[in-house]
Amino acid sequence: MTRLNAGRPESALDAARYAADREPTAEWPQRLISLAHERLGRDADALPAARRAVELSPGSWPARLRLASVLRRIPGRWQEAVEHAALAGKFAPEQPSPAVMLGDLALLRGEHVRAERSYRAALAIDPGNPQARVNLGLALVRWDPPRAHHDPAWPVAHRDTGRARRALEVWSRQVRLLPAIATLAVAAAALLLDWGAQARLGGFAVLALLVPLTVRHARRVTPWAYARAMLCRDPWLGVSVVSAALAIPAFAAWLLLGAVPALPPALDPVWAGLAGYVVLSWPALAAVRVLAETWRGRPLLALAETLPARAAERTARRNVGVLLWIVLGRTWTVLVALVGGALAVEPRAAVAAVAVPYPMVRSYLRARRHGDRALSAAAALVVLGAAGCAAGGLLGQAWPWRIGLGALLATAVVYAGRALLAWWRGGPGPWRSSMLMCDLPMGAEPSVPLDAQVRQTFSYARSIVLSYGDALGPRVAGAVAGVTSSGELRLIAETEAWRAIEEDPRVAVFASDPTQRRYWVEVRGVAQAGSDVLWVTPKEVLVGEFPGRHQRR
Repeated sequence: MTRLNAGRPESALDAARYAADREPTAEWPQRLISLAHERLGRDADALPAARRAVELSPGSWPARLRLASVLRRIPGRWQEAVEHAALAGKFAPEQPSPAVMLGDLALLRGEHVRAERSYRAALAIDPGNPQARVNLGLALVRWDPPRAHHDPAWPVAHRDTGRARRALEVWSRQVRLLPAIATLAVAAAALLLDWGAQARLGGFAVLALLVPLTVRHARRVTPWAYARAMLCRDPWLGVSVVSAALAIPAFAAWLLLGAVPALPPALDPVWAGLAGYVVLSWPALAAVRVLAETWRGRPLLALAETLPARAAERTARRNVGVLLWIVLGRTWTVLVALVGGALAVEPRAAVAAVAVPYPMVRSYLRARRHGDRALSAAAALVVLGAAGCAAGGLLGQAWPWRIGLGALLATAVVYAGRALLAWWRGGPGPWRSSMLMCDLPMGAEPSVPLDAQVRQTFSYARSIVLSYGDALGPRVAGAVAGVTSSGELRLIAETEAWRAIEEDPRVAVFASDPTQRRYWVEVRGVAQAGSDVLWVTPKEVLVGEFPGRHQRR
């Protein structure tokens, strides 16, 4: 594990394989082999070792968690991953990791409410868990994973659906762009050069060009059975495809109406509206998307949850910067709407603009060490814009209005420059998709060993007590126990204990050493029913001595 933490997965894999050869019945080396393969990007190679760990120790919650972590990356195994993560939570409800895994599984599928519930359950156990805090912020802001179109539960690989999505995206882009350019060109040729008939023929040629273009991209969409579900899972992709599909008949109808010798005046608005849709649908959709993404989720609450993890997790620092940009975008849109309404109705109402930046300023001061100079400049410009517009409404003079409106316009310029710089460098930009999940290794906790004295106690004990719980409360029963080579207990117990363990597998096994009468052992663990015995995987081992006569007094 030390080599894995040092970033040497190849060396860690060799060490884990050596440990597995030395102790073939131990499950921890198998989990380390699986984790090393996962770090190397070999998900298919990580699966056999994770399954072997569960087979060696079916009651081990880290083994179940390791298997769930591998299965979530394999197509068609999503539900199985959820089941193993739920079993890990049942085996170890006092641990936060199973709840975090369930939250990650829900978040990657876009189930934000369920993910939020799981992360809060993990934070109730461990308030400082960085992965739960960072990913809870993503759930609160309604973050979409990079492959939002793909359902991890589908048996098809995300590469296949990714190629299909790329084909649909490029097709919709080209189908909207070509008619828009052709519409502007036809209109310019008809109005400026009086070449209306020739220009319309060119427009029909562009329309005919869309047919082979559509056929070409349709051949790239191999998983047609998932196309509709992809459009539903990624609403913006669906809107883009539908908008492109409507642009084709709109462009054709615009050309046909333009070819009519004497167009009735009643159809002039229809003709102009078709041209407007073909030309302006793309920028209008982009503006609506930016506005919708800005007002989606609860960024202030997400910021409050993510900030405590910033010192321990680099991903948290990155997400905090994006969240501050989202808060700034909300503040800017509110100011623009408020100032525009004040200028149209009552200028003195702009005084309220001075209070709008307060949540943004408070969030900025709490996260002042973010290192983004563009964000600092944009925040200062927003405050200046609010103050200038408020002063203009209060004083009734023009120069404060000019300062305020100029600052708001400069804020948009700073944002555009920051976004363009991020696009040029290929780095994270001030938008929601730049946020990342925190994905720490799962299932790497070491096994609880049974030393030689504990093994001797269970091997020679004359009386062994099994403690379990049922609907009526805690119960005890006599049992016969033995220790396997892998460090698990094998128990023979009464039938009532088996029935109760199916509901709650947490048990405790107590034994005293007959060779050292004052020595006792208690093993707390998880019991799983085998063919004829109960297998108990240790979670905690307690040892002690019975009190002597002087202590009993």
